[in-house]
Amino acid sequence: MRIWDISQTLRPDMPMWPGEPALALCRNAEIGAQCPVNVGALDVPLHAGTHADAPFHYDPHGAASAECDLDVYVGRCVVVDVRQAVDRVEAGDVAWESLQGIERVLFRTYARFPADHWDSNFTAIAPTVIARLRESGVRLVGTDAASLDPEQSKTMDAHREILAGDMRILEGLVLDEVPPGEYELIALPLKIAEADASPVRAILREIAG
Repeated sequence: MRIWDISQTLRPDMPMWPGEPALALCRNAEIGAQCPVNVGALDVPLHAGTHADAPFHYDPHGAASAECDLDVYVGRCVVVDVRQAVDRVEAGDVAWESLQGIERVLFRTYARFPADHWDSNFTAIAPTVIARLRESGVRLVGTDAASLDPEQSKTMDAHREILAGDMRILEGLVLDEVPPGEYELIALPLKIAEADASPVRAILREIAG
């Protein structure tokens, strides 16, 4: 079965949310005459690259990454192409008939993911869309944008709708090469205590038959 890697590559020069420190990779040991191995260390913001927001990110009493059940991050999903949306994804931009019985929805908003620069004008998702997804039984919402809410949002309305349904979030996906349709999603957060988010290695697998 074909596999699509829908993760960003973590690297020192990658774009970060404004105000976040840069990712740093250092070598604590290098192969040489007195050392048989390379040993590195990574200093990375929890929301760097492709990541899963934990409920603790937007709820002081929410679960941290280590406490999140994993089943929602594995299973059948639908990739929805909403590149026509302007500023934010509204209900009229979504092909709702393709989402019947689906628990995981990934939105593609970019024609080409901005891997080399930060895009402050990314396409957010309207809270009414999140509410409708919640009401239809969706448990996970993913996007190739940096957040469900606009960069300058102080009310985090889309995240609040997620919280109301105890849903989960994936952000910063790379969906450039993925045709719309159904796949198997695997995107496990790291088991980090007290973490408000975790980088993930997200993949989609072709569904046999």
